[in-house]
Amino acid sequence: MSFQRNALGVRVFGGLVRLINGVSQAVAQLTPPPFRLLQIGSAFWQSRALYVAARLDLATALGDQSLAIDALAARVGSDARSTGRLLRLLAALGVFRETRPGVFANNRVSNHLRDGHPGNVRPLVLMHNAEAMSLPWYAQLEQGVRSGKVPFELAHGQDLYAYMDSHSALDELFSEAMASVERVGGDGFAQDFDWGRFERVIDVGGGVGSKAVAILKRHRHLRALVVDRKRLVSAASAKWAASAEPEILERLEFQAGDLFDPLPPARGAKDVYLFSAIFHGLEDKACIELLRHVRERCAVSGARAAVMELIPDECDPDIASASVDMQMLMGTPGRLRPIGEWRALCGQCGLEVEERVGLRSPASILVLKAG
Repeated sequence: MSFQRNALGVRVFGGLVRLINGVSQAVAQLTPPPFRLLQIGSAFWQSRALYVAARLDLATALGDQSLAIDALAARVGSDARSTGRLLRLLAALGVFRETRPGVFANNRVSNHLRDGHPGNVRPLVLMHNAEAMSLPWYAQLEQGVRSGKVPFELAHGQDLYAYMDSHSALDELFSEAMASVERVGGDGFAQDFDWGRFERVIDVGGGVGSKAVAILKRHRHLRALVVDRKRLVSAASAKWAASAEPEILERLEFQAGDLFDPLPPARGAKDVYLFSAIFHGLEDKACIELLRHVRERCAVSGARAAVMELIPDECDPDIASASVDMQMLMGTPGRLRPIGEWRALCGQCGLEVEERVGLRSPASILVLKAG
């Protein structure tokens, strides 16, 4: 029996994504090649302008008002003329709008930079453009491509997670950014996969537990155990104690642990291990080590693993998956893997890809069982 739910909605979502990608490619092909190359070559101007707007928190300062640039600049403590020029570029890109000369307001795009907005992506913009994350792109990407080494490690002398362990501000921003990803992606993962066939979700590397809580809200019979770094699970316990419904708290547990520690044992075939956006940050050797741990637990108990990842096409990937793959190249030894590579990796570890479950998001869930 399939784990797929809402199959029609998933197909419609996939069709819309393909349509949008096709339109984007058509526009790119219609642009004269020299201009297209210049657009790409200067795209960092746009990302840096957006970053500064996010740093100044202009969208929150504007709120639901239209403000003259002098008044807006006074609110955020910036130079009015320079802020106006910054906003004019962003308005030309469709972020913010100039309602009349020198007067600006939010629009449907810039609203997603406002504090309190349910689709707020400001932490993501800040994280991707933070100095520590930008330096590898500017200073070490070429050397990384030439050598096969990780640009982040070349720039900082340590891997991304070790760096965050010693730089709490970036670590906190990273957690906020990952929560933004979850908000933007919606909770299709909680609806489009048949969690009803299980009794407990063991969310490995689950951060502050946002995905586990979303699943628990949709499936009142389930329990969840979230496993992650000590600092994260301590913060998560406090977060949900202050905000979650009591009946959710009764079904939610946290456990500190490293990704390569022995996995918490499954109680039986009604348990499922969840790995969300974990494997794309790992090289093949580390993937195999973790998958073997999964196989050991699943073989004994009959449990399954649900691996949620962005899975690109074998060739001609879309811009979203290709961009995420480059981000992995910059910051980790991992990469996105097509379904053929997933089957090969699992085969080396005694696991079988039982099903690929589509979601109303760019990701899919691979259901793994012991072979």
